[in-house]
Amino acid sequence: MQFHRKQKTDSELLSIYKHLLFPRLIEEKMLILLRQGRIGKWFSGIGQEAIAVGSTLAMQNDEYILPMHRNLGVFTTRGIPLKRLMAQWQGKLSGFTKGRDRSFHFGTQEYKIVGMISHLGPQMALADGIALADLIAEQPKATLVFTGEGATSEGDFHEAINVAAVWNLPVIFLIENNGYGLSTPINEQYRCKDLVDRALGYGIEGVQLDGNNILEVYDKLTELADDIRKNPRTVLVECLTFRMRGHEEASGTKYVPQELFDEWSKKDPLRNFEEYLLEQNILTENSITDIRSAFKKQIDGEVEAAFNEQEPEANAQHELSDMYYPYEAASYPPSSSSSEKRYLDAISDGLREGMQRHSNLVLMGQDIAEYGGAFKITDGFVAEFGKARVRNTPICESAIVGAGLGLSINGYKAVVEMQFADFVSVGFNQIVNNLAKTHYRWAEKADVVIRMPTGAGTGAGPFHSQSNEAWFTKTPGLKIVYPAFPYDAKGVLLAAIEDPNPIIYFEHKYLYRSLIGPVPEGFYTIEIGKANVLKEGQQLAIITYGLGVHWALDYLSANPQIAATVVDLVSLQPWDKAAVAAAVKATGRVLILHEDTLTGGFGAEISAWVSEHCFEYLDAPVMRCASLDTAIPMNKILEEDFLAKARLAEMIEKLLSY
Repeated sequence: MQFHRKQKTDSELLSIYKHLLFPRLIEEKMLILLRQGRIGKWFSGIGQEAIAVGSTLAMQNDEYILPMHRNLGVFTTRGIPLKRLMAQWQGKLSGFTKGRDRSFHFGTQEYKIVGMISHLGPQMALADGIALADLIAEQPKATLVFTGEGATSEGDFHEAINVAAVWNLPVIFLIENNGYGLSTPINEQYRCKDLVDRALGYGIEGVQLDGNNILEVYDKLTELADDIRKNPRTVLVECLTFRMRGHEEASGTKYVPQELFDEWSKKDPLRNFEEYLLEQNILTENSITDIRSAFKKQIDGEVEAAFNEQEPEANAQHELSDMYYPYEAASYPPSSSSSEKRYLDAISDGLREGMQRHSNLVLMGQDIAEYGGAFKITDGFVAEFGKARVRNTPICESAIVGAGLGLSINGYKAVVEMQFADFVSVGFNQIVNNLAKTHYRWAEKADVVIRMPTGAGTGAGPFHSQSNEAWFTKTPGLKIVYPAFPYDAKGVLLAAIEDPNPIIYFEHKYLYRSLIGPVPEGFYTIEIGKANVLKEGQQLAIITYGLGVHWALDYLSANPQIAATVVDLVSLQPWDKAAVAAAVKATGRVLILHEDTLTGGFGAEISAWVSEHCFEYLDAPVMRCASLDTAIPMNKILEEDFLAKARLAEMIEKLLSY
């Protein structure tokens, strides 16, 4: 292994050595604790420290790094106290996640580190969003994100790099190629000779490094980061290394041929650099002993201090409240001036008001720029706000949701448009495992709104017509809204943009151009979690939302002999339990109506809640009217029979005659 010191002073080389040694000694301590049974799991990065340490030293302290679970050197090089890291690993209250998540699955704004989730690939898209915020703000910064060779097989890898390349984002994607994904060798993971060759396919620069050579990693990453700050672009770096321990200690290493261990043990990054510094007379055997002794004493002290810290106390209310970023919604009443507008135009108005109010708000989606979106909701926005903030995206829902979270982490707001709500399944992981859990895990907001053009009635078939709100209403950490009128569509959208929590905003495609109503001019908000009581009657209560609201009102208009209370929920998470309870008490009969399928639809949750909390007020069983438990057919005749509307009259008659 050849080291080239270039212009580095003796003290600089000694500092690099100490940064390299410290995580190795921590790792050795962890293995002792594991054998003693004092810790239960450890993902070892022994033999790979040069990558984490060298690349971290190359970045400025206020630049974000997104590491993986073998990158202890990132955390120690950034100066995080070992006591706090140990508290994190032990699930103590003083850890970064208050005992809610493991190892390096956390982030910290203080040290500008954003950790991974277990799905490996999603953090790469977060790096895109972080870098995009810097690019828009004209901040000369670079972002560094790690991945392993195994995760390069995931779609998130492709999506994130492709977006970064298309947008010229200042991101360094660093692959730690350590030879194995758990037990699967690289020849079973990809066909190309070198992963760095994939850079050609994205039209970006690719660099391959000896990941065990600390100076090679440090020098090249320093050079790249310096240049990227001046000339923003994306670079793919492959660092060749080897995993000297198991995937985690319990998995062992029997699947690895001994000759690989023999070969790579000669390339140990610490021992080789140590020998080089001895040759350069920067270290002596005595100074090595002294440095190691001092570090071991520090490590022993901080580890024991962390062990002695208190365990978290279980408090259900604290756990529930921490699912969401603390936010007291201000009230912004509507102006007295209004005009008749289509549902679609009300949404467009809301987006425009949000963009005017928040200079840090970015809209992202397929075809939303010059084309104005599939439904023309953002038509004219590029001319008004510019392409930096109104961004066409490649077809990659996962990366764009992740980029939205990255924007939020770096001080921006994001509204992401799904071209159709059905397509959100491709970005599902980012929503339910990243957006929804971020605040609970490490107290960081996820200031992202996802617009969801939803619903049937247009003969669009199984992949453009689904009502999929129930996929999200059961996910803690998300807020779900579903306005039924133009007035609500604008006001709830603006409330969602104001709220720093992740919000899924359902907008019904059938209503876009078919529904017109009064919409106030200017900025106003409607409280999330508050239902609208649209009619009051004593015979029954219809609890509904979305297009179901209009089905109910149309039926009652055609049957004036029926006196019904109609509750439009507007918000599905949180939902207005007080309004529902009042409707139950006033009528004694409840029909829950929604467009989604019957089994597992959100109506089941309302029905269960009413049965549990309002049983004494009921004069009949709670009934549900929903769509058939099938996929949505395209043929108009079949679609009409599928929809809940086809059974509404029958269900109302059944309920009233009970």
